[in-house]
Amino acid sequence: MPEPLSGIRVVDLSKILAGPYVTMSLADLGADVIKVEHPDGGDPTRNWGPPFHGPDATYFLAANRNKRSVTLDLKSPEGQEAVHRLIATADVVVENFRPGSSLARSFDYRELSERYPRLVVLHISAFGESGPLRDEPGYDMVAQASAGLMSLTGEPEGPPVRAGYAMGDLGAALFGIIGVTSALVERERTGRGQYVTTSLYESLLALHVNWATGYFATGERPARLGSGHPSLVPYQAYPATDGHFVIAVGNDAQFRKLSAVLGHPEWFDDPRFATNRARVDNRRALNTELNAVLTGASVAHWCALLKDAGVPVTPIRTLDEVYDCPQTEALGIVQKADHPVVGPLQQVAFPVNFRGERPPVRSAPPTLGQHSQDVLAELGYDEAEIARLLDRNPHQAQGD
Repeated sequence: MPEPLSGIRVVDLSKILAGPYVTMSLADLGADVIKVEHPDGGDPTRNWGPPFHGPDATYFLAANRNKRSVTLDLKSPEGQEAVHRLIATADVVVENFRPGSSLARSFDYRELSERYPRLVVLHISAFGESGPLRDEPGYDMVAQASAGLMSLTGEPEGPPVRAGYAMGDLGAALFGIIGVTSALVERERTGRGQYVTTSLYESLLALHVNWATGYFATGERPARLGSGHPSLVPYQAYPATDGHFVIAVGNDAQFRKLSAVLGHPEWFDDPRFATNRARVDNRRALNTELNAVLTGASVAHWCALLKDAGVPVTPIRTLDEVYDCPQTEALGIVQKADHPVVGPLQQVAFPVNFRGERPPVRSAPPTLGQHSQDVLAELGYDEAEIARLLDRNPHQAQGD
């Protein structure tokens, strides 16, 4: 089994999505991840439903597999002592404490770095470490709005739209993973840990890519294009008689093929459409021509015809179609783990292979406090001490 981070221990003090997605990914890669949750309800996403599957919302189940859960009150002296014992055994701590909060002060990275010099600490925030918004709380929706993503998403004449995925949280998670793994590589060279920070806001700015460079070059505010592309035409969803499908023409040769197969070779000779630059300038006119043709047949008809002609095309699949797709099955990316309450639980596994093998889904997302006794015993607490700690945790011993 590929487990490149085997031997690395991670203490997960984060909640919601960005931090837990980082630690789940590290767990997928073989790290031992211990998720510390408050005794009263744990990670808030356990209750972010419906839908629920067993005791927890499916939102929680999406970002917490391959971890162990221990419940501790981080604001109590006993809970803080237990967490410090845990951190003393760890390589990485991931947290998203609000700047200026009591928990941020109790687990200040400067003190942690002095006490544990090899420790890598990842802090994820909404808006970053400096600036007028640094102390603001933030959810994904807030980040998408404030960082411009919603201004770029939606139909031209419609309102701004939130991206279907939580791109602020997930973007911060992906950059956080890069930061942590890079810091671990650096530690091998220097022997010292690192304080790593990222934020939802910074990550979304980094993901602007061509939108940013286009704005820097022109100074013009970009407009929403629906499913369209700012620099390629035709490159969007189009209507057929029974739904929508995507055409993705990336060069002039492909447009020539498209024109011929749709029975309009004259399009390629039209100076408005002959080059991609011209097509971008005349997007509306070309789309009017395309819509008039494409609404005359089905999605399956056009996809088959254009695919045979070498034009990039695909139907727009719904999730039931995606998870019933032979390509999805062939990749082996949907795996199952045994959940202590609901039984076999499907998960979308880690999307990177190592020597042709995918890191396995080893264990289901834990129930609240499922591993508290085991973890506390590993830290040297005796049975009486564990009982006293767990007496403070009303949902504890059986993972309720």
